[in-house]
Amino acid sequence: MTLQAPAPPSAPLAASPADPPAFLRALFETAVAAADPMRTVAPALPPRPAGRVVVIGAGKASARMAEAVEAAWGPCEGLVITRYGHARPCAGIEIVEAAHPVPDAAGEVATRRVMRLLEGLSAEDLVLALISGGGSSLLVQPAGQITLEEKRLVTSGLLASGAPIGEMNGIRKELSAVKGGRLAAAAFPARVLALLISDVPGDAPADIASGPTVGHRGDAARALAALARWGVVP
Repeated sequence: MTLQAPAPPSAPLAASPADPPAFLRALFETAVAAADPMRTVAPALPPRPAGRVVVIGAGKASARMAEAVEAAWGPCEGLVITRYGHARPCAGIEIVEAAHPVPDAAGEVATRRVMRLLEGLSAEDLVLALISGGGSSLLVQPAGQITLEEKRLVTSGLLASGAPIGEMNGIRKELSAVKGGRLAAAAFPARVLALLISDVPGDAPADIASGPTVGHRGDAARALAALARWGVVP
């Protein structure tokens, strides 16, 4: 589910188009206010279930989303990963900070803890996944024998290459044990409700944070071709 922010206030912007920098800043601040999780999350939440609820998440807005969930539901069990300097006060949900846009060890350790929270859940349990832009680097668990340092090198190369975000995230899915729907799969048989705040053109759920709750069939050959096309590998 991609959150659709309520329409922003109709009051005119304080800045004038005659002052382009101030006008653009005002447009930016209006857009951010309209998408503020404290305004948008509560309307997207169902009534709090009677059973166990585990809140997980990753992204630059995920801590604010967690704060909004607890404002609506009260203290909850869980862990979300956000960018350094973006933590928010929560009563029950643990907030962990990690690196963005290139992943670091703190993100990897936190992601493994998130995955452990999903172990042993039942069909009566609910996992609430709070996903926003930036989750691709913050939610990091390399697949197979891939190392964190190798993922860091690929990410840095992609960022420098100019590759579009959809292509970057397609590659990231092939290197990850959590992206491309694998996070949701780990929660089975629990129910998963994902609330997404998008920062990608088109708002495709599979592109937001590399789609940790959106199924992906996988296409390693396509990912390798993209890496070569953008000069990340020979």
